[in-house]
Amino acid sequence: MPEGDTVWLTARKLHTALAGRTLTLADLRVPRFATADLTGREVLDVTARGKHLLTRIEGGLTLHSHLRMDGAWRVFATGERWRGGPDHQIRAVLGNAERTAVGYRLPVLELLRTRDEDEAVGHLGPDLLGPDWNPETAVRNLLADPGRPIGEALLDQRNLAGIGNVYKSELAFLARVTPWLPMGDLPPGTPERLVATARRLLESNKDTFDRRTTPNAGSRGGDGRRSPLCPGEQLLFVYGRRGRPCLRCGTAIRKAGQDDRVSYWCPGCQSGPTV
Repeated sequence: MPEGDTVWLTARKLHTALAGRTLTLADLRVPRFATADLTGREVLDVTARGKHLLTRIEGGLTLHSHLRMDGAWRVFATGERWRGGPDHQIRAVLGNAERTAVGYRLPVLELLRTRDEDEAVGHLGPDLLGPDWNPETAVRNLLADPGRPIGEALLDQRNLAGIGNVYKSELAFLARVTPWLPMGDLPPGTPERLVATARRLLESNKDTFDRRTTPNAGSRGGDGRRSPLCPGEQLLFVYGRRGRPCLRCGTAIRKAGQDDRVSYWCPGCQSGPTV
């Protein structure tokens, strides 16, 4: 599932292609909104709210979409051949004289009144990349259920919006605890550092689809030497690295299910319960 930084970058690309321009093509390929006619209206703004995308359109309308596991928006020059999947996977097309945005495999697509956006995103906690970001509120939300495992608490978008499975595992690694450790068992000050790290990582990755959490990943430092923690092109510490050596201690990374998702961790340098 795309995480908050990917959705933020997608929103920026859509905003650049559509905002301030009049729609000459608008096709919503879901039964409920198939007859909606948006042509002739100006796109005012495209913004991300956590993992949600809000495309605001002249006349007080908002097109709300969510990518979930494999949805995607692709932007093409008008007249360019669309590439992103077969036509039957297209759920939305928004085009102007210069650019066309095509939404593939969108599991959530709805047209609502802009004044009613809270019906779609009002349940979300502070957005790690949004103007409403409030670390104190995020920490308070996470600690409201002290018995809840860290991994589950971080993924709950009602606590803070934007963290997905990749960042969940990476944040637990950086905090040196397993994703199954209850929130209330974190040492004093760790919840605040966890939230601050989450914000820093999403901010540093929001301008690229090549997400990384390791320092100097795939590049050389000022002294010309690679970081010993990050040989080669290791962009992530634990996620997707089951069976490979931990970049910190060399222990083989493990993977297990957690709350219908998966978690990766290092049993050598992360303390706390496991499965």
